[in-house]
Amino acid sequence: MTNVYIQGIGMTKFGKFVDQSMKSLLLEASIQALEDAGNPKVDAVFVGNFMGGSISNQEILGAIVANELGLGYVPTAKVEGACASGGIALRQGIMGILSGEYDTVLVAGVEKMKHASTADVTQAINAAMDTDSNEKQAGLTFPGFFGVLANRYFYETEATKEHLAMIAMKNRENALNNPLAQFRKPTTMEEIMEARIITSPLGLFDCSPTTDGAAALIISRKKGGVHIRASAQSSGPTQMQDAADLLSLPAVRESGRLAYEKAGVSPDDIDVVEIHDCFSMTEMLAIEELGFFNKREGWLAIEQGQTKVTGGKPVNTSGGLLSRGHPIGATGIAQIYHLVQQLRGTAPNQVEGARLALAQNLGGTGSYSTVHILERL
Repeated sequence: MTNVYIQGIGMTKFGKFVDQSMKSLLLEASIQALEDAGNPKVDAVFVGNFMGGSISNQEILGAIVANELGLGYVPTAKVEGACASGGIALRQGIMGILSGEYDTVLVAGVEKMKHASTADVTQAINAAMDTDSNEKQAGLTFPGFFGVLANRYFYETEATKEHLAMIAMKNRENALNNPLAQFRKPTTMEEIMEARIITSPLGLFDCSPTTDGAAALIISRKKGGVHIRASAQSSGPTQMQDAADLLSLPAVRESGRLAYEKAGVSPDDIDVVEIHDCFSMTEMLAIEELGFFNKREGWLAIEQGQTKVTGGKPVNTSGGLLSRGHPIGATGIAQIYHLVQQLRGTAPNQVEGARLALAQNLGGTGSYSTVHILERL
């Protein structure tokens, strides 16, 4: 277990913000977190961001935060790990405190995506694949990758496209109650099932959107607030052809195993979960890899409603990436933001009596995964 605690949280609304820059979003979330923590002295800043340089022509985000907020000449860094940038930034802050170097750290995540064309965003996102590979030359994309996994899952189980639609529907229903979520418009199973196909069998509602937004945390060795009981990170194959099993995400499985071991808990002990549902199929695989349900049986849990807010293992009560939104660098921090709300008893879709929470943040097609386990004191 760690001796690190979350003292403050902040988050912007997720969506499209024409009149706000990446910098203004980042500062908004950071100020909220600082105020929530009582404006402590900050010893370091870590910012998760993936494509600030490629589509916004803006780097040095850590230094910008420190300068604009008057934090002094503290060490800062931007952390990149594809869609896991936020989770990795948090882990770096935790490691800095555990090393004894820092007492209090500001960890933030941000992405500004909606101003760029679909072609430019797609090209930037594809940097999270191995671009010197035959898979890249063949034109494999992220929807293509997870579409292949979905078709394989259907082949090996009795799952259908309707089970993926159930995931998308659950997450949309959860987002309706989240004032910070990108999509708060009600939908139906029929609309989800009949939506435009992106990569068969994945339709529009099965794919996370491009999003603007930021989230931030203040973590400290000072006891109180929410305890970060464990932090773990693993890597996995960077190409589909290297996968021993198409229906396995080894980085998710291993980061989960390490986190459970460090925290001294099991999957059964976890009360509420935020999973990296970049695609509906990713949530299906992750709930199995993290040990919440048996391999090849996640679809049954979905069918039985076990991952709903009222189920035995509530997953993505914030709306998840599919409906809360997915500003890449901010996603891992936004997961923690919502889980801290759950543990404080102030969350949308509050899970009664939540004491232990788990956040899993994925990068690439399974290249990175972080898992954090939080505890209400």
